[in-house]
Amino acid sequence: MKVAIFGQFYHQNAEEAIKILFDYLEKKNGDFFIEETFLQIINSQINPDENAYHFNTFKTLDDSFDLLISIGGDGTILRAITFVKDKSIPIVGINTGRLGFLATIQNNRIETAMDNIFEGRYKISERSLLEVKTTPSNENMENLNFALNEITVSRKNTTSMITVDTHLNGEYLTSYWSDGLIVSTPTGSTGYSLSCGGPVIDPHAESFVLTPIAPHNLNARPLVIKDTTEIQLKVSGREHQHLISLDSRIATLDNETLITISKAPFKIKMIELLDESFLDTLRKKLLWGEDKRN
Repeated sequence: MKVAIFGQFYHQNAEEAIKILFDYLEKKNGDFFIEETFLQIINSQINPDENAYHFNTFKTLDDSFDLLISIGGDGTILRAITFVKDKSIPIVGINTGRLGFLATIQNNRIETAMDNIFEGRYKISERSLLEVKTTPSNENMENLNFALNEITVSRKNTTSMITVDTHLNGEYLTSYWSDGLIVSTPTGSTGYSLSCGGPVIDPHAESFVLTPIAPHNLNARPLVIKDTTEIQLKVSGREHQHLISLDSRIATLDNETLITISKAPFKIKMIELLDESFLDTLRKKLLWGEDKRN
């Protein structure tokens, strides 16, 4: 099995996870590659009296990889998909972050989880993505114009609201007077959208959700739409520019830029262990069912 390993940070919880995983992999037969910058971060933090890790490294991925292991939180997985793109490489996340809706494997389960994965005892959850195009085009987004969680437009360098004119399949919906607007996938419904009052959506639902951020038009509510819908946005306001974010990646756009958002032509494959489910994750992460009356 050819495995890629990706992470962004080396802190106490990550250090434990890295040691457990690397010790496990050293006993396995396979080709293991660590993202180049991540390996440099790890080795720079290791005590000089200890041996540095010597693994193969990668800068980009190709179709020959069978698996990507992400070490971090959900944000690390969102960054990992920029390597995977449309190559259909399954991703599994070891959680060294906080909540972990995508990265669900805790340190005490790493070895058991890896045994199950290497022996094929898992299921694949395919996740839809959003794709964005702008008119005029923006060079910062041309190569990475997709997002797994959400695409957000928001105000920049001002406390003033922006106006987000919104069309769905060419038909005018409304103009949101707000701090911004989130267009979320079902996967992203438990992220930024949820914190702004959006609904929780099953990750396999064929839908997207529009969630305004602090809307001034008080009757504006989150709206669930079919994922075949083409969404067009145009921002105006006192400032001449605004921000657009694709998961954790941010770019600046001029006002009146036409932003077209639609379903991406590929999906991301997430590995789920057989004893995991979305409902189980909700109960654990959001403490559903913790009411004493239950």
